[in-house]
Amino acid sequence: MSGQSSAALGRLGYGHTVPLSDGGKAFCIIYSVIGIPFTLLFLTAVVQRIIVYVTRRPVLYFHIRWGFSKQIVAIIHAMLLGFITVSCFFLIPAAIFSVLEDDWNFLESFYFCFISLSTIGLGDYVPGEGYNQKFRELYKIGITCYLLLGLIAMLVVLETFCELHELKKFRKLFYVKKDKEEDQVHIMEHDQLSFSSISDQAASMKDDQKANEPFVTSQSPTSNDSSLNN
Repeated sequence: MSGQSSAALGRLGYGHTVPLSDGGKAFCIIYSVIGIPFTLLFLTAVVQRIIVYVTRRPVLYFHIRWGFSKQIVAIIHAMLLGFITVSCFFLIPAAIFSVLEDDWNFLESFYFCFISLSTIGLGDYVPGEGYNQKFRELYKIGITCYLLLGLIAMLVVLETFCELHELKKFRKLFYVKKDKEEDQVHIMEHDQLSFSSISDQAASMKDDQKANEPFVTSQSPTSNDSSLNN
């Protein structure tokens, strides 16, 4: 069950465990609609916090402490981080899976790691499905933790490469450019709307003040003259 939940929320979609009843299919749809956005928000929040300590601070430290170019340090750091991620989440796990799974070789194990962490999830290779698998439940929990940590590591590496100066320049080629005249027109329209709203508010405040003033009755001149004669 944990493997099916992680596959659904992680958008892996192996397809080896599927609901058969109508109620199970309806529950799977509702569970995925609610769970996938929360999982993406969780992964995004975690990656944004990790990348500060893994990418930005080390690059800034070498740039300030040793005086190296920030762009060169960022490129070297991204390549080193990518190599560490490939080693820790592809090569080493592939070697472990090739030992734990009887009918898998190293290439098939590496293929499973790549298909899983890239969220393709074809389902042609699924670990822990053998009948003679020892500690199967614990093995499934370990695979779930591996997939979660692997997805976070992949997102950190992708975010690190996206922050490179060269890739930022390349991404700007696909941005929609706005004319300066259009920007000035939008700014003028916004200023006019804000000015009109302020004038309307000032007029309404004056009307409220007039309405709240106490009503004073004016005395007639005849009554004033009679009082003076007395």
